Amino acid sequence: MERLPLHKIKANPNNPRIIRDGKFKKLVKSIKEFPEMLEARPVVVNPDMVVLGGNMRLKALREAGVEEAPVYIASWDEVKQRQFIIKDNVGFGEWDWDALANEWNEEELQDWGLDIPGFDLDADGLGEDFDLPDGDKEPFQQMTFTLADEQAEVIQNALESMKATDDYKYAETMGNENSNGNALYLIVAAWAGQRR
Repeated sequence: MERLPLHKIKANPNNPRIIRDGKFKKLVKSIKEFPEMLEARPVVVNPDMVVLGGNMRLKALREAGVEEAPVYIASWDEVKQRQFIIKDNVGFGEWDWDALANEWNEEELQDWGLDIPGFDLDADGLGEDFDLPDGDKEPFQQMTFTLADEQAEVIQNALESMKATDDYKYAETMGNENSNGNALYLIVAAWAGQRR
């Protein structure tokens, strides 16, 4: 590990992690208030000085006016570099799903511990006799929404509240086994009914 000027460190253009404004401001504040934490968690770069771990930290360091930071230079092959980028971030921030879909291999991501929504079906474990039934399939859709942290909290609380009611317990699910989807449907249906 060594200390390097930030102008020598290059942000990774294929960084699959993002951090929202509120959390980014908190990160900048924590760096200003407790800069010693950087010694325990250096920015990890490859020999070309491209960040493998700490892109958002680097951005926050620059925002905080820091001129140099502890850096660990990892001399790993390309596969290990890509693996580290995912494994280092599995439990933090938010994923840029478009970047992951375009730049990363799905099987490697899952092997490295990343849960990819919508890809939890293990086709290898289905066996040779597995076959989809003929005829029409049940009409299910997956919808994705981007929310601010405060919006997500309100919606999560509403979903949990709905799931605790008798309305939810005895609702017609139309074959849908997703509890959040069913709770959201009941909330929206109740709202739509009030608007009529």
